[in-house]
Amino acid sequence: MSDGDRLRDYRGKRDFDRTGEPRGRGASAGDRPRFVVQIHDASTMHFDFRLQVDDVLKSWSVPKGPSADPKDKRLAVPTEDHPLEYEEFEGVIPRDEYGGGTVIVWDHGTYEPLSHDREGRPVDFAESLERGHATFRLSGSKLRGEYALTRFRSGRDGDGEEAWLLVRRSGGRGRAQGAPDPRRARSATSGRTLAQVASDAAGE
Repeated sequence: MSDGDRLRDYRGKRDFDRTGEPRGRGASAGDRPRFVVQIHDASTMHFDFRLQVDDVLKSWSVPKGPSADPKDKRLAVPTEDHPLEYEEFEGVIPRDEYGGGTVIVWDHGTYEPLSHDREGRPVDFAESLERGHATFRLSGSKLRGEYALTRFRSGRDGDGEEAWLLVRRSGGRGRAQGAPDPRRARSATSGRTLAQVASDAAGE
């Protein structure tokens, strides 16, 4: 699938004359796949969890954010693919635009795919997501260690909206911070809170 096809839903929902979100013009993929977690103060406060898969960011809305406790199973609802440039987006989306509200980059970094088949052979990461279970090791400033995404509802045949669980794997290497109080959290790129980003945007 081409970049244009992958981003059709993303672009179709946005008026780029009004929102500062990136249109997506084919950013370099880099040597290691990237991830980003953004806090999004929209109609409901939530965390957006995004993993680079090929030339897009596969995205999930995680209401409570990632947890450092393996006992916590965090709901993750898939959203449209985003362009790689979205990793750096921080600002205010106009209230009457899709996803209107303030966004900060809470954490970002690289990740290592860990998915294997039953014989222990590596499985392509995109294929593991298609199958509904993917494991990976995050290397961010706040999130470090092994996590898994598991689909528990397909969204097909009338069984409701597609839904996944995001869980930190027990016994994995690396320490991680859990999701903070969103309104007190600070950006990993600018050090600003949601309120400060909104205030700065209002003063421009």
